[in-house]
Amino acid sequence: MTVHLNSQADLDDAITALVKQDPRLRAVLKRAGRPALRRREPGFAGLAAIVCGQQLSVASAAAIWQRVSAAFDPFHHDALRRARADRLGRLGLSAAKIKTLKNLARELAAERLDLEALAEQDADAAHARLTALHGIGPWTADIYLLFCLGHGDAWPAGDLALQEAMRVGLKLEARPTPKQMAPLAEPWRPLRGAAAHLWWAYYHAVKQREGVIGKVSA
Repeated sequence: MTVHLNSQADLDDAITALVKQDPRLRAVLKRAGRPALRRREPGFAGLAAIVCGQQLSVASAAAIWQRVSAAFDPFHHDALRRARADRLGRLGLSAAKIKTLKNLARELAAERLDLEALAEQDADAAHARLTALHGIGPWTADIYLLFCLGHGDAWPAGDLALQEAMRVGLKLEARPTPKQMAPLAEPWRPLRGAAAHLWWAYYHAVKQREGVIGKVSA
């Protein structure tokens, strides 16, 4: 069963269910408070925005995305597929990001990829489909599934803020690695995406800093 987090009520219900599934999360919820649902535009624009923001500061990513999205209005994969690489470079995109976005545009144009249909797939299968694409790593795939599609079981195991929050909240000896994050989240299936929202809220409460939610909110 695929759970969708399309509204604040969906997220609230999922958090309530999570706390019943795993009593350890009661203290996490008490400290964090109810997390707010954050969503982004789905489809090519949503994934492209995440790609543009990889490995950049929030301000730099926002500035580049503003230039790119303004240059292609409406933002459509065919327009970017036909755009010259030097034009994209002048907008601030690196050669690696240009290659990734152009490959995505070609896959969409050839109808080999349906980004929105991933919302109905098992989270692990959807993750595998995205990471099979050139330039789409695990973190990018999971952030797209969670924030753009509202996939209730997406689990960004490579996110440093999640790892640190769980180290503190679960009283772990060390920050868990992405590989270790997978078994830690098993008790929260099929609501791992909701658990991620809760842990990011906990991270903010404990560290007084935003995690990924602050970076990708609309």
